Amino acid sequence: MELKLDLHVHSERSPDGIMTLEEIVSLAKAKGLNGAAVCDHDLALLDPPEFEDFLIIPGIEVSTQLGHLLGLFIIGPVETRDFLQAVEIIHSQGGLAVLAHPFEHSRDGSRLARAVPMLDGIEVWNSRADRKIHDANALAVSFAQVCRLRPFGGSDAHCPQEVGNGFVTVEAEALTLEAAKAALLEGTARAEGRRSRAWYAARSQLTKRIKTGAKPLSYVKWAAFAAKCCAQDIFWRGD
Repeated sequence: MELKLDLHVHSERSPDGIMTLEEIVSLAKAKGLNGAAVCDHDLALLDPPEFEDFLIIPGIEVSTQLGHLLGLFIIGPVETRDFLQAVEIIHSQGGLAVLAHPFEHSRDGSRLARAVPMLDGIEVWNSRADRKIHDANALAVSFAQVCRLRPFGGSDAHCPQEVGNGFVTVEAEALTLEAAKAALLEGTARAEGRRSRAWYAARSQLTKRIKTGAKPLSYVKWAAFAAKCCAQDIFWRGD
């Protein structure tokens, strides 16, 4: 059966997220998706509830010295910020270690060379990745092809409007975690999506400031960032 999976979504458990699991499922179903991986910042989703005809993949987005690392199909916490240790913990749980938006901030692929042998795949589509580097996703595609890494993709949604803006399509035997993981490991997933508005990045940063009780100066800096994001949306000519 064909499955469409958004492999990178943030819930309200992230400092910059606002969506409940129920909202994520409802929004994803409305976009024609069959499942979503909930990957909150440095916080594992453990024992997620079951939903009818929809698959919640337990995950995490770990902040490491080599960038953000997705842990998919995990069953326990990942309490480290060291890249190598995080990969080892993810693998010890039977999970998949996937490099997230690798070219969001830098075009230098050589910095990732030592990570390649440890990875199960790389995020070649992220709907937020090209806000600073316009061809970030294209660079990820090329890197994946050269390094023979499995392709993954997700929206990196923090706001409701972003859910489903990135996803992969795979052929799986069933709508189960085991079947979805097996299908992704085949390396034949097709990643696609559409660019999210830059404004949603600003919105999620505002959420983070509110949740963490930021000081007034932080809101002044946010206003400048929000203005820049709005300008990007006005002048953007892509899809």
